[in-house]
Amino acid sequence: MAVDYTIIGERIKKARKAKQITQETLAEQIGVSIAFLSRIERGNSQVNIKRLSQICKILDLTEGEILNGSSTGSNSYLNAEFARLLESCSSEQQKLIYEIAKIIANQNS
Repeated sequence: MAVDYTIIGERIKKARKAKQITQETLAEQIGVSIAFLSRIERGNSQVNIKRLSQICKILDLTEGEILNGSSTGSNSYLNAEFARLLESCSSEQQKLIYEIAKIIANQNS
C-alpha cells in the first residue's frame, strides 16, 4: 500500500488550522523552514517519523489520525479499521473471520 502524502499533508494542514497555529509557528517548533512545511502540507515532500511525531504532539493528535484518519481514542476506530479489512477479503475469508469472531465473542460472554 502506497503512502499518499497529499492526504497526510491535508490532514496536517486541517489540524494546524483547527488549532489556529500558523505555518510559521509550527515550522519553528519542529525546526524546519516554512517552505518545507508548506511542501509537506501540499504533499510535495515526505515527512519522516521524527517530524510526524513532533507535529502530532504539537497538534495534539495521534500518528494514526494523520496517517489513516483514525483515532484510537474514538469509539469508531476499530469499526472503521475492521470494515476496511473486511472489504479487502473475499466472501469466503469474510465468513471465516465472522465465525472466528463469533467464537471469541462467545468466550467472553
